[in-house]
Amino acid sequence: MTTFITDQKALKTPKMFTLGEYLAREEKAINKHEFYNGQIVRMPGGKFSHNEIASNMLNALRIAVKPLPKKYRVINSDQKIYIAAENKALYPDALVVCERPEFWEDREDLIVNPLLIVEVASKSTRMYDRGEKFMLYRSLPTFKEYVLIEQNLPSVEAWFKEKETTWDVLTETALNNAILLRSLGVSILLADIYENIEFI
Repeated sequence: MTTFITDQKALKTPKMFTLGEYLAREEKAINKHEFYNGQIVRMPGGKFSHNEIASNMLNALRIAVKPLPKKYRVINSDQKIYIAAENKALYPDALVVCERPEFWEDREDLIVNPLLIVEVASKSTRMYDRGEKFMLYRSLPTFKEYVLIEQNLPSVEAWFKEKETTWDVLTETALNNAILLRSLGVSILLADIYENIEFI
């Protein structure tokens, strides 16, 4: 007779939280966590190159949008995006808002109207950034462009919403070339995005 030993911890249902409970915990947390309809998931810490690429992109975006006739707000990775349809709160690596930010129920830590979102993809996050996370962002009506920056090699993709269900992608891999961001009408040099980054 075979005896099966079960891990009681593995069988336990994960504790569920309300959005309010998550936000209260996140205000005191040392590490960042995302919220998935009741579940709180700790985010992996970004490596130095990831953080530097994100900072470079943030600076390049701020410089690029400054002379434009419309006002664009460029925000860093501390700003959560709230996907109300899915009850999920996610951290991007950077985002751009046109004119004025809009917040979920006046919570300034939950923005709901990003125009452009930036993610720096690593080996561990690439599948998620390209797949589920992109799909979640696409449920936001204001979201028009998704910029995916590879961490380990020079490659930038800019996915632009042509129609309601159609997204067109531009890809650039040469450091001396620029990637066109069609939602803003500006181009960013890959050399600026990858400044000080050494590829092995």
